[in-house]
Amino acid sequence: MGQVRVVTDSGGDLAVEVVSSLRITEVPLLVLFGTQSYVDGELTIDEFWRKVSEGPHHPSTSQPSMGAFEEAFARLIEAGHHVLCITITGKHSGTFSTASAAAQGFGEKVKIVDSLSLSLGQGFQVLAAARAALMGLGLDEVIRVVERVRERSHLLILLDTVEFIRTGGRAAALMPVLNRVTKMLRIKPVLSLSDGRLSLHSMARSYERGLAQIKDEIAQLHPVESLAVVHTRSADMAHRVAETLAGRLSFPLEDVLVAETGPLLSTHAGAKVIGVAAVQRAL
Repeated sequence: MGQVRVVTDSGGDLAVEVVSSLRITEVPLLVLFGTQSYVDGELTIDEFWRKVSEGPHHPSTSQPSMGAFEEAFARLIEAGHHVLCITITGKHSGTFSTASAAAQGFGEKVKIVDSLSLSLGQGFQVLAAARAALMGLGLDEVIRVVERVRERSHLLILLDTVEFIRTGGRAAALMPVLNRVTKMLRIKPVLSLSDGRLSLHSMARSYERGLAQIKDEIAQLHPVESLAVVHTRSADMAHRVAETLAGRLSFPLEDVLVAETGPLLSTHAGAKVIGVAAVQRAL
């Protein structure tokens, strides 16, 4: 069996240099403004937000084409590799289904795993898989590594507004409860992922209290092996959250990933989002 290579979509918010150094193949999602379509990465994050502010179209996202996945798989297989593809949660995106359909023509050489997560919740699984692959583990062994990380993963997301998630349409089942709670005293919702589906985790009477809730919950996961803070247009706040959590978790601050999330989460969550992803250490 050839060495395993990892493929993923761009929903994992991994830095370009990390993707390159770990030999990860990233198949970009699509970002749409009306009828105008962009491959994820074609717009810088500043350009994306400028288009959001200028209007007139609210952004939306779409999964990569089946052909894009087929091309990525074929290139790696022709080079003698086996492929593990890890996708953004299939509960809110068609990416897992598209990748699975693309894999059918490659037999046992390509396996698809649903991360049941997004942003760096997905990204941590991709990183674990890529590192295991570079160590020479076989395809089934790498899948087991991913599954162990996935079952110990946690992701909490604080929203400042529900307008983007309402307009984005990816969490329609969640909207009735969000609409109710956000009408009450400017409630700020904290979301979590349960079996890959976004749900209302808790409510806070202010943005600051929402941040405090997230920090308290994540601190209870001690010890953790991976920790990340993602944000939209809130770098200073994200770094302050990272510093607080690093201290409370006795986790090296330099190892906390702090990143501005790409168009996927930005499109569906809006500005001033803070998300914390953590992988609890196996005991």
